[in-house]
Amino acid sequence: MELTLATCSVRSWRTSDVESIAALANNRRIWLNLRDAFPHPYEKRHAREFIRGALRRDPEWFFAIAVDGQAVGGIGFVVRPDVERISAEVGYWLGEPFWGRGIVTDALRALTAHAIRVHGLRRLFAVPFAWNAASCRVLEKAGYVLEARLRSSAIKDGQIVDQFQYAFIADPPPGAGPG
Repeated sequence: MELTLATCSVRSWRTSDVESIAALANNRRIWLNLRDAFPHPYEKRHAREFIRGALRRDPEWFFAIAVDGQAVGGIGFVVRPDVERISAEVGYWLGEPFWGRGIVTDALRALTAHAIRVHGLRRLFAVPFAWNAASCRVLEKAGYVLEARLRSSAIKDGQIVDQFQYAFIADPPPGAGPG
């Protein structure tokens, strides 16, 4: 998949992305805003393992954010199981030299539309740490709405923290029942 946007492209991962991703992802400021599954320090082997797993996934849920053809971050979603299978959690990160350019907002808008159109999802959501004002702004600019403050809901870097819950609800398809 490749979606070309004004500020970037959202595309399938490539094995050639290992070098750039390892260099950009090895940043404590990025790690502090992500789940602990995102390693720190971030090494080339982590990038290789992640990209290998992303390329094996069918359907594809994890994508590169690229600027001028170079992978500079990642974005994706995880579909919930069972009765929540119409929902997915979104996540993203971007290399620090690319912050503040509207790149993630564009990528999130495109990913949201793609997930709804291709996977028939009705609800996408994100749970940024409450301290991450930049991510909250990205979500709001991309049309996500703040639903809740999840008090003392996570631990990051040894600290109990609040998270916000944002969601994007897709319009039901014509003729759909209640929902």
